[in-house]
Amino acid sequence: MLYACHGRVKAFCKQLQILPDYLAQHGINQAVKNDVQQILNYFNKAAPLHHDDEEKDFFPALAKAAPEAQADIDTLESQHHELHHNWALLREQLEALLAGNRDNVDRELIQKFVAGYDVHIAIEEPLFELGKQHLAEDELAAMGKIMAERRSL
Repeated sequence: MLYACHGRVKAFCKQLQILPDYLAQHGINQAVKNDVQQILNYFNKAAPLHHDDEEKDFFPALAKAAPEAQADIDTLESQHHELHHNWALLREQLEALLAGNRDNVDRELIQKFVAGYDVHIAIEEPLFELGKQHLAEDELAAMGKIMAERRSL
């Protein structure tokens, strides 16, 4: 589940990166509105749940099984706060775009947001591999169940 979330983050980040040029050439149309709404839905709901999955379940288990990962875990948890902050700024612009209150999105803000996730994922995915090595399959399966339940609430 954790890898799948990263796949979606990467896909939505690519959409965000092309958005300013697309808007400059074509303006706002229904396709843009649909894409922006999907991006908003994902980063407003699924991304925070993904961070909860890590902070409440995966990171504590990994730190216990592989204490050498603690420094990276601390970095990642700190990055979660920065990612949420950058998202709040970007969300405001995307919502204004959908509401018809603006016709563009700040390219630098998008680049900052995407770069934050690029760095974050580059640190995090090796920890997922470390988790596969140090955590028992039944523990990982139990975590997966908890993560799925978190989404069904």
